[in-house]
Amino acid sequence: MEFQILKKDQASKARKGILKTAHGEVRTPCFLPIGTKGTVKSVRQDELREWGAEIILANTYHLWTQPGDELIARAGGLHKFINWDGPIFTDSGGFQIFSLGEKLNKKEPLVASGHDRIYKRQPEEKFPFNVRVDENGVSFQSGSSGDKMKLTPEKSVEIQSNLGSDVSLVLDEFTGDLDDYEKVKQTVERTTRWAKRAKEKFEKLKSAGKSLNPGQLQLGIVQGANYADLRQKSVQEISAIGFDGYCVGGVAVGGETQEKILEAIELSVPHLEEDKFRHLLGVGTPENIIQAVARGCDSFDCVIPTREARHGKAYMAHDDGYTTLNILAGEFKEDLSPLDPTCSCYGCTHHTRAYLNHLFRSSEILGIRLLTEHNLRFYLGLMEKIRRALNEEDFQKILKNCKNRN
Repeated sequence: MEFQILKKDQASKARKGILKTAHGEVRTPCFLPIGTKGTVKSVRQDELREWGAEIILANTYHLWTQPGDELIARAGGLHKFINWDGPIFTDSGGFQIFSLGEKLNKKEPLVASGHDRIYKRQPEEKFPFNVRVDENGVSFQSGSSGDKMKLTPEKSVEIQSNLGSDVSLVLDEFTGDLDDYEKVKQTVERTTRWAKRAKEKFEKLKSAGKSLNPGQLQLGIVQGANYADLRQKSVQEISAIGFDGYCVGGVAVGGETQEKILEAIELSVPHLEEDKFRHLLGVGTPENIIQAVARGCDSFDCVIPTREARHGKAYMAHDDGYTTLNILAGEFKEDLSPLDPTCSCYGCTHHTRAYLNHLFRSSEILGIRLLTEHNLRFYLGLMEKIRRALNEEDFQKILKNCKNRN
């Protein structure tokens, strides 16, 4: 990986850089819109480009189960399949399976045998989504087809190789019980063992000329919850394997406070190589992102802007931070002013709050489309402001002011 740091903030660990991939350069710090199944919900690829997106994130697990990575490979890879010519980042698929398992655990007691974890869904379900995590990988029954499937570290690498993404992740393990030291320690150790297997498979595919994207990069994932010794152990072990860059994982998975999220970053980043790319998984709110940039993170992915748009919530930028607005509120039913007079998105320049309120109350898809554009442009614009502030040595002003003023 060629990751070049162009500028550093003198008062924090924030840095501006360039990530070079097989499908183009990405300016960092950056935000990755979530294209789970090969599409950012309700948005066209050309629109993403127009709004400033340089890289998107797709979901390995979902694309594996439908339509299948082999079909995508026959189509020439995910870039051609979805008609996106920019960089693509793919996760390992582990988070989705583990999170489904953790949800099952809330319905039924967890069956455990040593370090194996078994989750069982209620038997009346059409396709019981039973999940078993053991040393070999994750076994489960697809909730959509009923097929029995197994995701191993090697299989995850193969799937992402077939997708031809530019940045791929290793399969890691985490526990939803972040307060159990022994459980977290076990997941850190297993994550290291799986990472070694994933790296070996990744190099084998490349040396054999079987990678759809010969320039594909592979990132290791650091775990350890909020335990200083486990974070340091994970960083040291993952770094020793020799990845192209790193992800800070095990944060924003169970409703952690901002303080806990930032603490996990602070326990991880100082031990990572300074000249390598760092991605923070699953974060987050605008203030989370800016605080994480200040602690040395380079890129972020989160469903917040698109998910909130589907529920009628719009992000509004202000000089002293931001606010969120619920367009479904009764006060907007007859409000003929623009959603945000300072925003240049289509919804703000062509429609009123009253019309948007009407669209959501009528369950019209256009309302979701308009707010999705608005929120993504807010997030992408925020990253542009951060990069500009770093370049102009004015980052501390944004760091001080980016707060939710609701």
